[in-house]
Amino acid sequence: MTRLFTRETWETGCTIAVEHTADNLHAHVELDDNVAIGPGDQVRVHGAAVHLPFGTALTLRRRATVSRASLIARWLTQIKAHLDLTELYEITFSSERIR
Repeated sequence: MTRLFTRETWETGCTIAVEHTADNLHAHVELDDNVAIGPGDQVRVHGAAVHLPFGTALTLRRRATVSRASLIARWLTQIKAHLDLTELYEITFSSERIR
């Protein structure tokens, strides 16, 4: 149940897949139990930073803390994202022709 002003926080396991090759450069985290992450939610993966030399890939298990956003925080995040998106729009109405 999502709360109005407070965050719900719990710890879960996760699988981390990291690759640093000529074809791919990525780090993906998959939470156990298929936890869905929504606007304003936060995930903190515990453990030391992963540094891979070029040409390698690694998959490992870690613990993660998930903080579910409150209803207010989720709503504010969605509004902020919408406003940030509208900054990308640049529409000009002009009677001049570009030559």
